[in-house]
Amino acid sequence: MTTITQAKILVIDDTPANIALLGAALEEDYIIQIATSGAKGLSLAEADPPDLVLLDIMMPDMDGYETCKQFKADPKLREVPIIFVTALQEKQAELQGLTLGAADYLTKPINIDIARLRIHNLLEREFLRREIQLREAEQRLAASVFANTHDGIVITDADNVIIDVNNAFCRITGYQREEVIGKQPSLLKSGRHTVEFYVGLWRGILLNGHWSGEIWNRKKNGDIYVALTSISLVRDEKGDIHHYIGLFADITSLKNHEYDLERVAHYDALTGVPNRVLLADRMSQALAQTKRSRKLMAVCYLDLDGFKIINDQYGHDAGDQLLIEISRRIKDCLRTGDTVARIGGDEFVLILQELNKESECDAILERMLLSVAEPVLIRGNKLGVSASLGFTLFPDDASDAETLMRHADQAMYVAKQSGKNRYHRFDPQLDRITLAHGELIAQIEMGLAQHEFELYFQPKVNMLTGDIIGNEALIRWNHPRRGLLPPMEFLPAINDTDLIIQLGDWVLVHALECQEIWVQQGINITISVNVAPRHLLQDNFVPQLKKHLAKHPTLNPSYLELEILETAALEDIGKVSAVMRECQKLGVSFALDDFGTGYSSLTYLKSLPAQTLKIDQSFIRDMLNDDEDLAIVEAIINLTQIFHRHVIAEGVESIVHGQKLLSLGCEYAQGYGIAKPMPFKEVVGWMEKWNQKYKLMFM
Repeated sequence: MTTITQAKILVIDDTPANIALLGAALEEDYIIQIATSGAKGLSLAEADPPDLVLLDIMMPDMDGYETCKQFKADPKLREVPIIFVTALQEKQAELQGLTLGAADYLTKPINIDIARLRIHNLLEREFLRREIQLREAEQRLAASVFANTHDGIVITDADNVIIDVNNAFCRITGYQREEVIGKQPSLLKSGRHTVEFYVGLWRGILLNGHWSGEIWNRKKNGDIYVALTSISLVRDEKGDIHHYIGLFADITSLKNHEYDLERVAHYDALTGVPNRVLLADRMSQALAQTKRSRKLMAVCYLDLDGFKIINDQYGHDAGDQLLIEISRRIKDCLRTGDTVARIGGDEFVLILQELNKESECDAILERMLLSVAEPVLIRGNKLGVSASLGFTLFPDDASDAETLMRHADQAMYVAKQSGKNRYHRFDPQLDRITLAHGELIAQIEMGLAQHEFELYFQPKVNMLTGDIIGNEALIRWNHPRRGLLPPMEFLPAINDTDLIIQLGDWVLVHALECQEIWVQQGINITISVNVAPRHLLQDNFVPQLKKHLAKHPTLNPSYLELEILETAALEDIGKVSAVMRECQKLGVSFALDDFGTGYSSLTYLKSLPAQTLKIDQSFIRDMLNDDEDLAIVEAIINLTQIFHRHVIAEGVESIVHGQKLLSLGCEYAQGYGIAKPMPFKEVVGWMEKWNQKYKLMFM
């Protein structure tokens, strides 16, 4: 007799990818036969009937339902068990398949582990059924098997009244033999099955002479168990019903294992909400449902504000407990039919269906923001986070599932940038800006790799003595299509990315190389390098600066000046001050750039150990015509004298500007009136001509 491992499975599916997946998963355990249409499958089965058929429903020409009908209409094939493989989820589809005689369902996307279990179970059940038929043909009641088999056996008469049970029946159900004799098997009913289920069961028995499947039953003590059951009808010599034989095994532990596999495959292990895999399936179903209902569906992206701080300060266990509680609160804010899935550490995606208007979505999200923001008591500590939410509405946003997720994510980022603890709807215009921004970042990264950047230098002078006191290094991009680009054309795009750190390191390295060349030529003046806030506040900024300086041992670090924006310094005054002092220990000096534009200039001036203040060019440019700008310039110059700092004016565009600054007590300046930024190779030539030009300008 054929064993399960020798069983032949016929796979009928018109999609090669599905066939390849199923074939690869099953061929090690079974003999696999392939058919790409219902007609081909019937032809192969008639020539050599398989032990099991895996049948796709959605096929051209002859669908799975029609193929199943023809299998059941063929006396030679009617008993071959059929498992439908389908992406359909509706109960009506399942009922239709079962009515046609299908033994089971597998839903796409197929979980291979679960599919193996179901196929093995069904084959085992099929071979049990065949074995029972064989026993019936040989001997209606095999007394030894009846008494000793591990599976429960119940025999009923033509009226379905129990006439005998075996010891395994008593062991599994908890009933003694005398308690069930004369009663019907319905005393085991658990209440979990519908009337339609039992109608289908009896239809199968009466039409086919047997039925097999899983039944949820109840033991005498009230415990629920799953019975893998096969019921056969036995007729007498006249063809009348003589009795029924029910054979069943308790597969509760197997079902629990199957359930665990299902949970692992589709649910987040920590919070119990759906994971990315199940989210994709739910999203597909939700889109289809929304198209049918012609209502709105919201796809929302939720990110917790402040979660990382709690995780770092209180530990991952506390963070996990917080996530569990937040997940529960999110679920409580949703309606029946909505979905929440965890897709990252503290990131969730929500699907809100059957919305009539946007305000319904707003109400849910507002309720969610309030709920999430409520403190959570964990180990005696009140921990609090908030949420930033972004959402987009389908079909107003008529995108596919992946794009809807991306749009919601972008909207969430806007909510976070706008102050957090709020929600924001996706804006198509912002999406276009974001895409352009991403393309620019990619171009900058490529430009850095392909050596398209160059340093220009703008001299700084003492207008009173004519001395050249330094050069400011200014980056330029030799764009392959747009030509030479100034910093404002590309630096703002990367200020909040790690690319600004790479570019900042590039500037430092090349500025020091230029400085070394000048020193070798006998030119000992300061070189100034602008440092972005993100770069300065990196934990490894000072060690990295040491490495750069160590490569140029002949250079005096005091000739390197780092310029930082005053407004940027105010973002983290304590850390900025600490980094500045560490750099000063190396001999490096600092200048505060754009001074006067920060709202707390006076308050924080004492905390920032910068030797030089650079007056922002916006004040210098208009000071000859604007009394307020002139007053600001004069106040800054006086301030530097009080705090014993150097002061330099940016944006000196004319001799008149320079003369006015000298009269106010500011000797140092840079600007177009002195020199425009120039390539490295032109700097020395300009310096040689400066003395003569200086006499014409200020003397």
